[in-house]
Amino acid sequence: MKSFIVKGIAIALLLSGCSAQERLSYERENEAQVQPVIGHEVIAEHLELPWSIAKYGDIIYLTEKKGSIVKIENGLAERQRVELEKPLTSASETGLFGFVLAPDFPVSNLAYAYYTYEESPGQYNRIVTLRLDANVWKEESVLLDRILSGVYHNGGRLEIGPDGMLYATVGDAFESANAQNANLLGGKILRMNLDGSIPSDNPFPNSYVYSYGHRNPQGMDWSPDGSFYATEHGNRANDEVNLIEAAQNYGWPIIEGDEQQEDMVSPLFTSGSDETWAPSGLAYSDNMLYVAALRGSAVIQFDLETGERHEIVSGLGRIRDVFVEDGILYFISNNTDGRGQLQENDDKLYKIKLSS
Repeated sequence: MKSFIVKGIAIALLLSGCSAQERLSYERENEAQVQPVIGHEVIAEHLELPWSIAKYGDIIYLTEKKGSIVKIENGLAERQRVELEKPLTSASETGLFGFVLAPDFPVSNLAYAYYTYEESPGQYNRIVTLRLDANVWKEESVLLDRILSGVYHNGGRLEIGPDGMLYATVGDAFESANAQNANLLGGKILRMNLDGSIPSDNPFPNSYVYSYGHRNPQGMDWSPDGSFYATEHGNRANDEVNLIEAAQNYGWPIIEGDEQQEDMVSPLFTSGSDETWAPSGLAYSDNMLYVAALRGSAVIQFDLETGERHEIVSGLGRIRDVFVEDGILYFISNNTDGRGQLQENDDKLYKIKLSS
């Protein structure tokens, strides 16, 4: 089990293949020259490819793509082992992704997870339940299996909606035609009962598909009135924030960005053809959407009333996920994925107080 530096408290750290001293030297050599964000607080450091934030009470859980879950409680963090039934893949955009706690988690110790695994002749994504037992998460049941996977565009976000259903984002597996094929799960947002069965009121009979025509959706959240929002990676720009409605076609690969076509939905917000956000996690709060931007290296705030957007966090590198609770924004950096500039003690979990 590995430990971290949390809230400035030094804790012993061992990393696979290198000593703590070797890692510190590596970080100093690769530290990015950036301006720190005013008012942020570092909650945990030395994370390894963190992907998803979940929270219950004062406890925070983070998934790491290589196959572990970090528990943070009372200023201390520990890396918990995850025992999966299938071997995780090691490609750059695969691994352990989405993670959400069951509504009855304090009683059941149950959570839902999304991961990519290898199996001859290829690789697939699956959605499973994990049960926490003596600080080890064990795969218990498979809700949905053999979702098409590629080296890129696996989606991977899980959320429980206000209707009590489990939603999942699935990328097109780097095969754009998948997104328009109603018989495939790639390029879709899926909806299921918590036991993995298909809800009787899903928009397409006997299908998990809730919406389609997506390229690589990676964030989801709802407003109190039930409006459903999702982020999506565009094709070398044209990134999107969409208002999701059942049975709707969001256009990929036929349209993208500002393009329009009958019977297809254009985004609420788009980066356009000259800018790339690479949006990942999304959180709603007080008529604002907060989006984690990887390529954009920021947390972007979108005002749903005025249509304005602002970078409220920048200078910390790639941001993978966001979570808002009680006026506090939590977010994780993702600079250890080989695409970002490492800062000292990356990756990190941060928090800032949102303006009232």
